[in-house]
Amino acid sequence: MAKIAARSNPGVTPPQAQVLARGDGWSVSEIVCTLGPRDRPFEERHSSVSIAIVAAGSFLYRSHAGRELLTPGSLMLGSAGRSFECSHEHGTGDRCISFSYSPARFDRLDAQPHFQSMRLPPVRPLSPLIAQASALLAGAPGPSWEELGVELAAQAVQLDRGHSQASGSAGPAAIARVARILRAIENDPDAPHDLTALAGEARLSPFHFLRTFQEVAGVTPHQFLLRQRLRRAALRLSTQPAKVVDIALDCGFGDVSNFNRNFRAEFGMSPRAWRKLGTGARQSG
Repeated sequence: MAKIAARSNPGVTPPQAQVLARGDGWSVSEIVCTLGPRDRPFEERHSSVSIAIVAAGSFLYRSHAGRELLTPGSLMLGSAGRSFECSHEHGTGDRCISFSYSPARFDRLDAQPHFQSMRLPPVRPLSPLIAQASALLAGAPGPSWEELGVELAAQAVQLDRGHSQASGSAGPAAIARVARILRAIENDPDAPHDLTALAGEARLSPFHFLRTFQEVAGVTPHQFLLRQRLRRAALRLSTQPAKVVDIALDCGFGDVSNFNRNFRAEFGMSPRAWRKLGTGARQSG
């Protein structure tokens, strides 16, 4: 969940926030939420401009603009002063890396402090930034949190301006089916997860499932699964000395050439170059 200014449910344990870094008009925190389907949602308010990377888990994000299912690799967008609700009726818990900016700080980034969208789906332009944030969170070298926050804000604003999908168009039944499949993919990303099998789990025809999944998640099942595997591989490349071929196979890729091709398309460089980027940051530090 994003940074919270106010809560009104004293019977529920709030998400635990750990501040990772802060500066003039900005901060970044890791926020771990353990709420589940039995916990009642309640109103919260963004005290600042907020961009939260969903690192794990999924949850429903509601505001006056509608509702969106937040999934791993997506961004939760929050405008300062806006009220919202988050709920976990389809599963327990989530983990987010939440960047907060004062309106003045956001203005210095040449951006309006109000988003058009509630969410950005896990699309390719976000992948390098999300992978870098996950690596930093794991203690790997990389850009500073401040630098990453500036890059994330610039990319989010650009994507938000071009994001035209209407919020809240999917019904509760569709969201519940897709949320169940998303959790299954996240829990076991190395499994084959072909379209027919996933559609069977959702009790939909492959055609209907594909349309429903894309409507709710903002990407196709293949794109979601591929990005889960690639982000996992990028994190291992940044934090572990294992061979590239072993990481590729462990992360669900049938051969290293296919892995290299997909990795380069997603992150703009080869797996070895990605690893060297982290090594260079370690040596320069």
